[in-house]
Amino acid sequence: MISVSILLVLLAGGALSGPPILQPGAPGAPSREISVEQSRALSQTRHTAADTRFMQHMIVHHQQAVDMVALIEGRTANPSVIAMGGRITLSQDDEMEMMRNWLLQRGEAVEAGDLHAHHGHDGHAGHGEHDHGAADPDDIALMTGMLTPNQMRALEAADGTQFDQLFLEGMIHHHEGALLMVDELLSQPGAAEDIIMSDFTGHIVADQTAEILRMQSILAQLPDSEAAETGVDGHAHHHNHH
Repeated sequence: MISVSILLVLLAGGALSGPPILQPGAPGAPSREISVEQSRALSQTRHTAADTRFMQHMIVHHQQAVDMVALIEGRTANPSVIAMGGRITLSQDDEMEMMRNWLLQRGEAVEAGDLHAHHGHDGHAGHGEHDHGAADPDDIALMTGMLTPNQMRALEAADGTQFDQLFLEGMIHHHEGALLMVDELLSQPGAAEDIIMSDFTGHIVADQTAEILRMQSILAQLPDSEAAETGVDGHAHHHNHH
């Protein structure tokens, strides 16, 4: 699969003396070399309002993941959690740069003006299964998979194994939200036909699915902790103690 760094080259128009640019083929099909001029033409493929909204919202979504990783320092010494955090920050920083470039090259605003209008309409805000009607705004997530302000505060206040559990559960939920956002985009007629958009959504699915599996593995290896029995959703997770 084409990498985000190659997508950045495509967005930049490439260097005339640089290596050939590869256009990804269909799944299972080989890529083919294209010229810089062709790459510029491909990067200007018609995009939809849904494409623009997806990129604007995903930038905000990614930024919270980076903010979550920034809380790792001083709160845990778990090398697996620290390594996962480093991987997430590197990939999401690159992807945010790519998304901003994509929007700017198409004359679109980087910041979405509809986030608050969009807020809560998708049925996935926060942990919908725990929604019991009118809620404190700090208990409502801005969009699918994002942590609520209260969940971010709980993560900031935690340390040790409790932090590890809240971080991993929260980031798994966060990644699952990104996958739902891709599904929602791809359900829109004509969406993601732009070659860069199409490949980027495939990249998100592959990368974040792999990270979810890795984080689930790390989570399963954490030592049991009474303090860690309150999950990221703020509800106690009861275990049977024999």
